[in-house]
Amino acid sequence: MSLFLKPFLFLYDSTLSLLLLLFNGWSLEDSATAHERLEADNNAAESEWMQIQYLWRKTRSLVLLPVFKGLVIMCLVLSIIVFFESFYMNIVILFGKLLRRKPEKVYKWEAMQEDVEAGSENYPKVLVQIPMYNEKEVFQISIAAVCSLLWPSSRLVIQVVDDSTDPVVREGVDIEIAKWQSQGINIRCERRDNRNGYKAGAMKEALTHNYVKQCDFVAVFDADFQPDPDYLARTIPFLVHNPDVALVQARWIFVNANKCLMTRMQEMSLNYHFKVEQESGFTRHAFFGFNGTAGVWRISAMDAAGGWKSRTTVEDMDLAVRVGLHGWKFVYLNDLTVRNELPSKFKAYRFQQHRWSCGPANLFRKMTMEIIYNKRVSIWKKFYVIYSFFFVRKVAVHFLTFFFYCIIVPTSVFFPEIHIPLWSTIYVPSMISIFHTMATPRSFYLVIIWILFENVMAMHRTKGTWIGLLEGGRVNEWVVTEKLGDALKNKLLSKVVQKKSYYERVNSKEVMVGIYILGCALYGVINGHTWLHFYLFLQATAYFVSGFGYIGT
Repeated sequence: MSLFLKPFLFLYDSTLSLLLLLFNGWSLEDSATAHERLEADNNAAESEWMQIQYLWRKTRSLVLLPVFKGLVIMCLVLSIIVFFESFYMNIVILFGKLLRRKPEKVYKWEAMQEDVEAGSENYPKVLVQIPMYNEKEVFQISIAAVCSLLWPSSRLVIQVVDDSTDPVVREGVDIEIAKWQSQGINIRCERRDNRNGYKAGAMKEALTHNYVKQCDFVAVFDADFQPDPDYLARTIPFLVHNPDVALVQARWIFVNANKCLMTRMQEMSLNYHFKVEQESGFTRHAFFGFNGTAGVWRISAMDAAGGWKSRTTVEDMDLAVRVGLHGWKFVYLNDLTVRNELPSKFKAYRFQQHRWSCGPANLFRKMTMEIIYNKRVSIWKKFYVIYSFFFVRKVAVHFLTFFFYCIIVPTSVFFPEIHIPLWSTIYVPSMISIFHTMATPRSFYLVIIWILFENVMAMHRTKGTWIGLLEGGRVNEWVVTEKLGDALKNKLLSKVVQKKSYYERVNSKEVMVGIYILGCALYGVINGHTWLHFYLFLQATAYFVSGFGYIGT
């Protein structure tokens, strides 16, 4: 360090000497005195610098190293937890496929048929709800799809739960409803004069109408969802013939998965959620989180659990957990799919991921003790809900992905004394990534890009998780995910989305994290971390691409 400082000390001495000569004249005696004073100052500065170095070494060895080592150990433990959870779920799926354990074999299922004498009166009366809020690009799609469902018209009620505040959208919804009413479809629109409770508040109020009391089941489809005509014919029999079943959930598929690289990444993540997380929960515990749409509920089960509640931004998960704690069973149909649209704008996706991470964490905080003291379900199911469903999947995985791979691993270049084992940085994440890509085989070649993108999004998910756990300022923030509908299909995007300026596209958080990781990568190159800096350069690039807005449509 002293060799590094010598050129600067020489420049410092020379500058001061020149200034003294200019102001004090060319007296040799004054120059000698000045030189002695400079030597004394240099010695004092060098002594002070040595003291700073000593204090830094002590702080580093006594404080920073132990703290960093503790954080590494914590992340290693989380890596093992997340790996075994993923491994366990995939084993459950594997055995389910080997044993050919299909829902139709586990639960009684018989197709609904009209009675010779009663006709269609033996069909249960079904309510279909379509909640929406200012979704002018997609409301026609969902209304048309729901009105095409194959079910006796006298036994079907369609309810558009419209919270829209845009008069143009409200008028368009009214026109669309009138069109289908003229064709004999029993469809009506329910509106309220406020948005209290957001979606949960609207759905709860819509269920209070007298005509709903005649319905046994309620199907829910968000404004961009398009069920196939046989959806009710395939789901309702599970509820009719199995009185202990409260929910039948279908799998999502995506009409715009190929629109851009960001939608391909989303497809990989959501396919894993449905094909592994949801199906393993159904196979092992007959419990999983309701996805808020593309599902059919038994209304009596909802009422017994308290109905819709708006205490968090994941009212669907809240309802599912409460109904599950009452001992009801859920059925997941992996073979039944419902088309919908992925957010193709990065800002919309960020808002969605904030809600999907903040809400579950906040619900975990609110319901942990309620789950522990519940007397209706077994201790193993309570353990599954608290540990696997909430802690590992809704908290630990987000924290691990961002904090370990984007903070701890880059920072490790400054602490070469602490060894991070290869199994935690290569083998475990590689296996977890393979588990994920197995759900979307066609995107296997994108796995590296998917890993980098997921690490970027983990920053927003971790932030949302902490806000939910601590009930921070944005804990109840609800932003409806923007969908573009036919505007994308018909290449009319420019009419829907105005182009932003360069500075409006910049996302400062991603840029800041990218700069930090890039700095760590450069430090690693200089100090001979031969393999780590390759990953750090790639990850920094992913943050910059996201930060400067070069992602999405």
